[in-house]
Amino acid sequence: MAWPRVRLVITADDFGYCPRRDEGIVEAFLAGAVTSASLLVNGAAAESAAELARRHQIPTGLHANLSEGRPMGPARRGASSLLSPEGFFLGKMGFREAVAAGDVALSQVREELEAQLSRFQELLGGNPTHVDGHQHVHVLPGVCQVFAEALQAHGVRFTRLPLERGIGSCTWLEAPARAFACAVAHDARAAAGPFSRRGLRWTDAFVGLSTCGRHMSVHRVSGALARALEGTPTGHSLTAELMAHPGYPSVPPAGGCGEGPDAFSCSWERLHELHVLTEPTLRARLAQDGVQLCALHDLDFKRPGEGVPGEATLETFLEPSQL
Repeated sequence: MAWPRVRLVITADDFGYCPRRDEGIVEAFLAGAVTSASLLVNGAAAESAAELARRHQIPTGLHANLSEGRPMGPARRGASSLLSPEGFFLGKMGFREAVAAGDVALSQVREELEAQLSRFQELLGGNPTHVDGHQHVHVLPGVCQVFAEALQAHGVRFTRLPLERGIGSCTWLEAPARAFACAVAHDARAAAGPFSRRGLRWTDAFVGLSTCGRHMSVHRVSGALARALEGTPTGHSLTAELMAHPGYPSVPPAGGCGEGPDAFSCSWERLHELHVLTEPTLRARLAQDGVQLCALHDLDFKRPGEGVPGEATLETFLEPSQL
């Protein structure tokens, strides 16, 4: 297919999770293979990651975390709907189940987000370039409204809308991973309204759910972008984000957000992503397709009053038949 003009942000998630992860992220950034990073401020290596971001001038956002490890806000000092009896967040699926059951106090979500935004400012001396959600918690029902309000209050304009077109047809994903990705896309579709009403902006297209870990390859990244852009007239200019998780495998007990590193972080899959991103083949393929890599703050967003990126083509990218 003939592609439209695409400006692509490649974001490395989980910055600050562990020193070995961060080593890989910095390596990828210096190689021009990622263009920004998202920092876990409750990560075991958050302080050293912030120093790396300053030293190498890495555009860095906040990876808001409500599901893994220890909290940064008032919840640390007592019982909270966000925490298990052991004092840790409820986990990737546990938090989702609690939100669905109505067991999460959204006022406590707001307090935790405020604490993480404040911690980011302490570590890096200013607001994040963007805020997204660890394990996509920021698009969950109810949470997305609180998230958007907190970002607006702090003057943060850019976020991630993790709605990957055609994710339901990605048969190489194991059934649980595909079901989770479809659920994330469903929640993202619903979150677009609250995000827009609070003035948040995001890229026109998003990919990365179908190319995570062992599933990342040049062919699949290119294919995911092609699906996302299908139907867009040649000559149009669009923005896109590729979510990535590069890094060297964590070695316990180092890493994590208070409970040690998880199995994915300790596996070879992070290193696989690093290799795919940094080898010349992917960048050559993107260049061949006319894709220009850039950071979020380099994108030409619409002026106030013209809507947000994603809105002009919202129906194109939110077609129910694509999920």
